[in-house]
Amino acid sequence: MKLIIAIVQKEDANRLQHAFAKESIRATKLATTGGFLSEGNTTFLIGIEDKFVKKVMRIIKGESQGREEYLNPNLAMTGFDVSSQPVKITVGGATCFVLSVEEFKQF
Repeated sequence: MKLIIAIVQKEDANRLQHAFAKESIRATKLATTGGFLSEGNTTFLIGIEDKFVKKVMRIIKGESQGREEYLNPNLAMTGFDVSSQPVKITVGGATCFVLSVEEFKQF
């Protein structure tokens, strides 16, 4: 048994949730906030048998898209004196952790 912790951008969360439901994959959805940009994310907790991990990871990869945005840097946010020109950054995609589960019980 594995626990997949998948952190995705909020724009991808509903699409990913529907993809999980379509494939009968049970997931717990948590609203979270990213540390770098302090923007909304969604974290999914998925308990799954080992043989289905690759399938879940394919679904996450297919539904979580990276996109480019412009960030207006400022001294307070970065701690550095940077130009006032917007900086192009890539956001989105997914960050996933796959952990072994010692014991799983459902009540």
